[in-house]
Amino acid sequence: MTRRRGMTEEAANASIDQACRMLRLPTIRQGFADGADRAAAEQMSYRGFLAELLLAECDDRARRRSERRIKAAKFPREKSLRAFEFDANPNIDPATIHTLAKCEWVMKGQPLCLIGDSGTGKSHLLIALGTEAAMAGCRVKYTLATKLANELVEAADEKILSKTIARYGRVDLLCIDELGYMQLDRRGAELLFQVLTEREEKASVAIASNESFSGWTKTFTDPRLCAAIVDRLTFGGTIIETGTDSYRLAHTNRQLAQQ
Repeated sequence: MTRRRGMTEEAANASIDQACRMLRLPTIRQGFADGADRAAAEQMSYRGFLAELLLAECDDRARRRSERRIKAAKFPREKSLRAFEFDANPNIDPATIHTLAKCEWVMKGQPLCLIGDSGTGKSHLLIALGTEAAMAGCRVKYTLATKLANELVEAADEKILSKTIARYGRVDLLCIDELGYMQLDRRGAELLFQVLTEREEKASVAIASNESFSGWTKTFTDPRLCAAIVDRLTFGGTIIETGTDSYRLAHTNRQLAQQ
C-alpha cells in the first residue's frame, strides 16, 4: 500500500471523496467529514472510526435494497403491521401475524389465505406481510386476481405465456388480491391455475378473498378446477379468517359521530 505523507486536510478530503465515488460508497462519502470530527472529539481509535464508517455503509445499502424490492413488488399503497389496529378486529390474532412477519413461511414456500368480508383488513395484511417479506430479502410481486388472469390471457395470445408464467414463478412471494370479487372466464382461470401449479410447494402464494372457499365456484365456474385451486392454496399453509364486521365502515362511522 502506498503511503501518502504530508497530505493537507483539503487534499485528504478531496481524495476520500474521489475514492468513495470510484468505489461507490455514497454513505461514507457523505458522512466521513462529520464522522472524522466526531471521532476526533471522542478520541475514537482508527479501527473504531473505520468500523463505524463501514457499518453505516452496509446499513444504508441494506435499506436501499429493501426499498428497491418494495418498489419492484408494485404494491398499490403503503401498509405496515405497525399501522394495523388489532384491537379493532378481534378475529385476527396478533401473535399469528407477528409470526408470519418473520417470513419463515415464505422461505418454506408455504401459502397464506386471508378470507373475510370487505373492510376487515385483508388487503392491509396482505400488503404489510408482503412488505415484511421484501424487507427480509425476498422477491415479492403484488397483483389483482383479475389483472393477473387478463395478463396471462394476453400473454397466451401473444405466444409469450411460458415466459410470463416463468416470470411469476421466479418471485419468492406472489400476493394475489381481490380473489373472488369478479368471475374469471374459464381460460383466465385455467391460466391462473398454471401459475399456481408452477409455484406449488416451491414458492409462496398469499391471497386475499372476500369469499369463503365454498363460494369460489362463483369465480372459478368449473367445480373440478375450483377444487384444485383451493387445494394448492391451502395445502400446508395458513388460513386466517378476518371476519364479517367492516373495520373501515366502523372507522368511518366513528369519524362521522365525532363531527
